[in-house]
Amino acid sequence: MHESFLHFLWRWRRFDAQHLTTTDGQPLEILHPGEWNDHAGPDFFNARLRIGDTVWAGNVELHLRASEWLAHRHSNDAAYDNVVLHVVLEEDQPVARASGERIPCLELRGRIPAKILENYQRLEHERAWIPCQSFFKNIPDIVRLNWLDRLLVERLEQKTAAVAEMLATTENHWEEAFYRLLARNFGLKVNAEPFEALARSLPLLTLAKHKNDLKQVEALLFGQAGFLEETFKDEWPSALAQEYKFLKHKHNLAPLATSQWKFLRLRPANFPTVRLAQFAALVHQSAHLFSKILEAKNLRELENLFDVQPGDYWLTHFQFDKPSVKRAKHLGRDFVHLLLINTIAPFLFHYGKTREQEEFQKRALSLLEELPPEANAIVEGWADLGVSAKNAYQTQALIHLKTRYCDAKRCLECAIGNSILK
Repeated sequence: MHESFLHFLWRWRRFDAQHLTTTDGQPLEILHPGEWNDHAGPDFFNARLRIGDTVWAGNVELHLRASEWLAHRHSNDAAYDNVVLHVVLEEDQPVARASGERIPCLELRGRIPAKILENYQRLEHERAWIPCQSFFKNIPDIVRLNWLDRLLVERLEQKTAAVAEMLATTENHWEEAFYRLLARNFGLKVNAEPFEALARSLPLLTLAKHKNDLKQVEALLFGQAGFLEETFKDEWPSALAQEYKFLKHKHNLAPLATSQWKFLRLRPANFPTVRLAQFAALVHQSAHLFSKILEAKNLRELENLFDVQPGDYWLTHFQFDKPSVKRAKHLGRDFVHLLLINTIAPFLFHYGKTREQEEFQKRALSLLEELPPEANAIVEGWADLGVSAKNAYQTQALIHLKTRYCDAKRCLECAIGNSILK
């Protein structure tokens, strides 16, 4: 058993609360269990309790065994001086404050309903794809749907933390922050870090000065990425290298090491060279892209903003000096949708939140409802359990549920887990 289970029992009062007494025999009544604290300090703040004839307001600390109070050195920590009740599974010894005064203790052993304890143990020891797999089909739809709605917002709030960080490092320059996060997501998981490092080393303002010349934009991006530091056979990369040599000196640039970029086990369409060429085409075609996104009214308008095709050289190449069968390299629909999910929606949501314009938060949610469901192993796993997502709104919530709750076994913080432990 984990201490978090006691937190759950106390927070939701899922134990036998009839005729409660402290371990030293005083009548106990819980008027309010307090506010759960998941940071440092006592586990619950501002509880209200009646112990004997006195109503106490203060904090509550929980442990599996009372002696853990001493093991954790709470007696020497002033943050615990205001603890008015020690809740434990077992009081193996009484504990006191620094003053020597004994702390009232409630022992929960023998007060936990057998069914709740049995289901908790099943969740704890389950080794299926999700801990509640054997219970899942019996969970009421309203519980699942309401929880998924909450998880979608939680996921967006989590993603907006990255937006807030980008804004902080760009002195609240929305276009520059958007450019950096967009670049990061162009790299997908494999090349996210070098793509972001590239954007940080090459400010949008510098690119904007050359945006009308695709050759110069490609030279800046490929040069900064470190891909123009060799001698080429083909005319186009040779011309880019020459152009970058001039621009590098003009803007005092230092290129990244090409060793940061990964090609292994990627499909050629996802090679970083192809993504850089596409990114260059987007920069060349778009001015004030974030402003245009704010003005876009629907999914089609947003998709049109990303309808770009790299220069002619890339029709027959995935890498420099390596000819391939002629093939268009425009941004694919699925890739654009990933950009909308991972970049546009979080930016719209955070923009609306920080500017107190709820319209943009609603637009972020509506965008996810318009987008088709994602196709990945997690979504397929939920489908195997009978949960078929209709749109990206639902797949994002399901991904969050699996990665942030199920995989971490946070069943006690999950509405589905709570419904099982009623």
